[in-house]
Amino acid sequence: MAKVKHESDWYPLESGESVLDALLRQGISIPNACRAGACQSCLMRAVAGTVPEAAQVGLKDTLRAQGYFLACACRPPEGTQLEVTGAEALRIPARIQALSLLSTSVLRVRLVTESPLAYHAGQYVSLVREDGLARSYSLASLPHEDALELHVRLQPGGAMSGWLAQDAQPGDRLQVQGPAGSCFYVPGRPEQPLLLAGTGTGLAPLYGIVRDALAAGHSGPIWLFHGARTPEGLYLTSELRALAEQHPQFRYRPVVLEGGSRDVAEGALDVLIRAECPKPLGWRAWLCGDGPLVLSLRKKLFLAGLSLKDLHTDAFLPSVPSGQRSSDAGAR
Repeated sequence: MAKVKHESDWYPLESGESVLDALLRQGISIPNACRAGACQSCLMRAVAGTVPEAAQVGLKDTLRAQGYFLACACRPPEGTQLEVTGAEALRIPARIQALSLLSTSVLRVRLVTESPLAYHAGQYVSLVREDGLARSYSLASLPHEDALELHVRLQPGGAMSGWLAQDAQPGDRLQVQGPAGSCFYVPGRPEQPLLLAGTGTGLAPLYGIVRDALAAGHSGPIWLFHGARTPEGLYLTSELRALAEQHPQFRYRPVVLEGGSRDVAEGALDVLIRAECPKPLGWRAWLCGDGPLVLSLRKKLFLAGLSLKDLHTDAFLPSVPSGQRSSDAGAR
């Protein structure tokens, strides 16, 4: 039987059980969200014992070297004894600067951190509330701006989104952990065509990436496709159209499954992309939002000639409800 020590007590792990599930089963509050190794909200650090390699997949080398691991993906083999602690050292205190609706279902959250956060537009961070509730959100802001900007989808019954929309106030404090993710713009080949596509709040990282590329002087064509079921699901349309007027190389294409108009295309997102960008060979692409759609678009763009090294994805997957085991559901 494997055992894990947290603070001063040892806890047994059931066969195949993750460190996260074992600690939650004992009533210990550990920040977590996706429970599938994607959001990194459940980062912990091993102070003694050997962590399985699978528990450190996707982490920066600097984090791995310090013993950090993903508690949801850590399933120690029989006989293992592991001493762990939390990831408090990686968190920065922050306060809410402003809250405002971008649409009926998307809330803009602006945060100010007590110390500077080094990040790239398009990466994501975990918000950790005082009670340990954690959720991951992409960064729509640029590093030189005076606040972090997140776009939060208002989910019915959502723990974090409900709190932010109904109870949170400017000045309220929480912690920011991160950043993480490789979905961001890297300067170079300024003439290269860029393709960005996403659905829902997948626009958040894309909005940051587009503005980052334009600020860096990217001169090649930049296509941004944002999809929603209905026109009400689109947001930042005025800002993006204004950006397109200021930068002739930037093309913004909103699309809905139903209820299109002269300014908004109607149909499937992949069909519009194929019609506007039929030969993406040699392009760079970023795909963000709904998990299955992102994976489907990635495959189709690869088959159309886009190199995998130039395909960057951030598939959003749902958080696991409290009390549900990590093996029972997906992740962000």
